Order: sequence, then C-alpha cells, then structure tokens
Amino acid sequence: MIEEIQKFFSEVQSTIPSVSLSDIFDILLVAVLFYCVINMIRSTSANRIAKAIILLLLATFVTDLLNLHTVKYLLDRVLELGFVALVIVFQPELRRLLERVGARGSVKGLIGMTAGQGQMDSPEAIEEVVRACEAMSKEKVGALIVFERSISLEQIAATGTTVDAAVSQELVRNIFFPKASLHDGAMIIHDSRIEAAGCVLPLSDNRSLSTDLGTRHRAGVGMSESCDAVVVIVSEETGAISVAIEGMLKRHLATETLHKLLIQELIGEEKSRGGVLDRIKGKNRRKGGNGDVSGS
Repeated sequence: MIEEIQKFFSEVQSTIPSVSLSDIFDILLVAVLFYCVINMIRSTSANRIAKAIILLLLATFVTDLLNLHTVKYLLDRVLELGFVALVIVFQPELRRLLERVGARGSVKGLIGMTAGQGQMDSPEAIEEVVRACEAMSKEKVGALIVFERSISLEQIAATGTTVDAAVSQELVRNIFFPKASLHDGAMIIHDSRIEAAGCVLPLSDNRSLSTDLGTRHRAGVGMSESCDAVVVIVSEETGAISVAIEGMLKRHLATETLHKLLIQELIGEEKSRGGVLDRIKGKNRRKGGNGDVSGS
C-alpha cells in the first residue's frame, strides 16, 4: 500500500513540470462545467437523482474491488443507459440552458451582457410601470408584468392578446382591472412597449417556495427560471410588490426599491432623472394635490 502511494506521488511530481497553458485552460473549463452542473442540481429537484447516481458509482467501485463480476456487469449496463435517461429527465433544464446560450451567443445578447443591460431604453416606461404598481398595490389589484431582455418571449406573447402600445400607467391599470378580460394573464413588455397581455406563463416547480404564494407568484418565478426576464408581481391578497429574477423572488418591495431595481436590471444606471417618487411629488405640488398617486 505504501509503495503504491509513493508511486502515485512520484507520477504526480513527474507530471507537474510538463503542464502547459492548454492544460491549465482545460482544467479551468472542466471546473466551470462542474460549477454549472452543481448549480443546475441545486436549483432543481435533481439533487435526489444526483445522490442516486453517486450511489451507483460507489456501488460499481465496490463491486470491482470485491470482484463481483455479475453485479458489476449489470451496473455498467445501467450506467451506459443512464446517459440517455439523464437527457430525458433533465430535458427542461437542458432546453433552458441552450436557450440562454443561444440568446447570449447572439450579437445583441453579447452587447446586453457586456453593458449589463436589458432591452429597455426608456426610463419613462419603467416609471410608468412603477406608478401603476404603486396604485395597484394600494388598491390590492393583482398584476403580473414581464420585462423581456436578451431571450425572446415571442412564444409566450403568442399565448395572449397582442397589444403593441406605449407603456402608460393608465393602460397598465386598465389591463389588470379585476373585471377586464386580460387581468388574469401576464403582460409582456418588449423594447419599452407593451407587446401582449393575458399571456400564460410556466409555473415553477421549486418546492422551496413559501406555501403562502399563489399561482401568480409561482408563474412569475417560473418565468424567471426559464429565461432572463425580470418579472414584477403585485399580490391581489396583500398588495405586496415582488420581483422575480433568475428564479429568486424579492418580496415586499417599496416603490423606491422597485424603481431602483428595474433601472439597475433593465438599463444599468440611473440617467440623472431623479427617483420616481420625486417626480410624482413634483407633479402633485404643481397641481396642488395631496400626494395621492393612486388615481382612484
């Protein structure tokens, strides 16, 4: 046993001087791939499958040590078929990964990633959404608003009704008015315009989400899991404002926080226009109002 260990270390020492830059790059690339796989396992219910695979590998190793040839033969066949089974089991996750790679591999996607920006180029459109969310929060009107970024949401928009209109507080509130025909679906905002409303979003199967979250919140999280969109949710029960990004849900946001978060995620920086509340208060002072922006 000691001789084998000494032989192993001597082989390692003889190999180190021959390591080249390509070898280092190869190791780093493998590390990145392992990191991505671990993240995929942590972010889905795949951890149980991963544990099963590890147990199979350990069982194969033990049967090899004990010379259990028949059992080892069966385990080897299972592992050979396991690759096809993994592709089937992880089909949704692999599809999402390829969609992200394809979208970010495009010129537009690369520019967006380099600049840290999404597809929004109008701070005014963001402010209109924030003002609408503030009003709907006070009135406890449910809303689900999806901001498209580098990954196209054309298929999601096709599940709803085409709107193709400029973003305004009044239009957003009218679409989500409880008696309106489109209020139960999601609104898609693309290039600072409302592309569609009444859209159907995929629900998240994340079991770690709070049990008090309803379908609207699960749809918002599910949408953010399947693409790089930013999703704003207004609760119909409590009026609380939440934002879902990359499967993470930020709840109970103040209006100022919502504004800063959308500017950061969709544009990248505040373009010296002041906060949305300052502009709203300024307008109310000029009109002699009392600061109520709900618009009843």
